[in-house]
Amino acid sequence: METYKDLFRFIRKPVYDQVEHPDLKTSLSLLAALLALSLLLSFSIAILLSVLENITELELGEHAIDQLFEQYSPVFILLVVAVLAPVIEELIFRGPLYLFRKSNYFAIIFYLSTFIFGFYHITNFELSPTVIYFAPLLVSPQLCIGFILGYIRVKLGLLWAILLHSLYNIVLVGPVILARYLEIAIP
Repeated sequence: METYKDLFRFIRKPVYDQVEHPDLKTSLSLLAALLALSLLLSFSIAILLSVLENITELELGEHAIDQLFEQYSPVFILLVVAVLAPVIEELIFRGPLYLFRKSNYFAIIFYLSTFIFGFYHITNFELSPTVIYFAPLLVSPQLCIGFILGYIRVKLGLLWAILLHSLYNIVLVGPVILARYLEIAIP
């Protein structure tokens, strides 16, 4: 698909090249394709990590989402995951890309913001020597989505990056929130 080829070209050589006045159908099509790719990558990495955990008996500790469920209501968590986190993180990590759109350093800033975004998410885990050692694998879903969010931010604008981030979070965390809200036990 041309969308994915363009994405991989962009990742190899990031250039601030915004699409001028894209129509809604084109924008929604790009959003859907990038959401599908993001979820495919995240689920694939999660399966790999699960297999690695089982084979090696890794102990990664409690995840931040578990702590959230102990302290807050499912509705509050949904608001944080679907609205607050995407808005704040996109403003911090992808918002400033616009300032460097004409700079010779755009690619460096893009990569730097993507890697900081990815590795910032190591805070979702209880820090331990094992977590530090496996940090690149543990945050690889966030690194992948960081590249994709940067791409859609450049192509369509910051609001589209926020929307993609929000949808991604909802698909990943929404079922858990719904199960907790309906008091359905998850093994």
